[in-house]
Amino acid sequence: MTTTPVGPGPSLIATLPGHHYTDPEVFGREQERVFEALWFCAVRGADLTGPGAYRTVQIGRESVVVTRNRRGELRAFLNICRHRGARLCTESAGEVRRSLQCPYHAWTYDLDGKLIAAPNLTKMADVDRSSFGLRPVHLREWLGYVWLCLADEPPSFEETVIGAVAERLGDTAAVERYGTESLALGKRITYDVAANWKLIVENFMECYHCATIHPELTDVLPEFADGFAAQYYVGHGAAFGDEVKGFTVDGTSGFDRLDGVADDQDRRYYAITVKPAVFINLVPDHVIVHRMFPLAADRTVVECDWLYAPEVVASGADLTHSVELFHRVNAQDFAACERTQPAMSSRAYREGGVLVPSEHHIGLFHEWVSDLIG
Repeated sequence: MTTTPVGPGPSLIATLPGHHYTDPEVFGREQERVFEALWFCAVRGADLTGPGAYRTVQIGRESVVVTRNRRGELRAFLNICRHRGARLCTESAGEVRRSLQCPYHAWTYDLDGKLIAAPNLTKMADVDRSSFGLRPVHLREWLGYVWLCLADEPPSFEETVIGAVAERLGDTAAVERYGTESLALGKRITYDVAANWKLIVENFMECYHCATIHPELTDVLPEFADGFAAQYYVGHGAAFGDEVKGFTVDGTSGFDRLDGVADDQDRRYYAITVKPAVFINLVPDHVIVHRMFPLAADRTVVECDWLYAPEVVASGADLTHSVELFHRVNAQDFAACERTQPAMSSRAYREGGVLVPSEHHIGLFHEWVSDLIG
């Protein structure tokens, strides 16, 4: 797919055709060649509080269980018993004492994935237990989150994940100054969005819609009313309005600036897309992280975390005005995506739509997806 100009001049660019947002076959190729092939931000490390704590996540067509072993180290495995293929952990989160046991036939694995017990196993002396351990999943930890890759040979994490942040901000120090891995979870909201994952990515990447549906956001970030996205220029962060005191729903004061945030990052908002399914939002006193879990061609679950300095959360401070701003933005954005999804099946969108110049980077996203799925 190429970003071919359409219409009378070079100002409009063709989008993906509508079936790319509705066709189960297209979504199946995305599951295989995008979500199961690239690094995927799965869980927040601090959610796994100690040995035996686990969370399950859906990545493409696979369920994955992430846990900590007895030494507190993170481990990830396909959530499948090696005996007859039953789902090993049936809950989305939980805690076990020393092992993971299949609820079907009681095959039991230690927290490093080794098969340690099964009914009658001792009578089968010729069985090599090491050959029937859980299937491990490649794992990296960065910015306080666990990133997983299902590929046999994962792409370079430094190039595809850390490099994406450096490409957006100019260097990785610009995000590392926020100390995200040391922040505390102030609020988490899960949104079940009846829309294709690409519509959500496209929406986040542009601000052509901001003046129309985000009045609270444009009050805080006036330049967004002009339609230019926060990701339009490398290193650019949208400036707070002159009368705005903090990144809150009414522009009132937030909290003290996070330690490490540079002076030139103060009173600015930075948005970062890490393909395929992560949005990172940086403001002086907190960080907002979106993780998308595409479940069907027309359904995407988005888990959104608001992260603050530990002392802010521990003090019981009222986070309402701080959280409410981006919660409204999320609700407004997801409603727009849900309004768009039905039209993807319309004959009017059979050949797709168009992008205006300020949306040119969406065309590059379309090329990226098309190159991967073929």
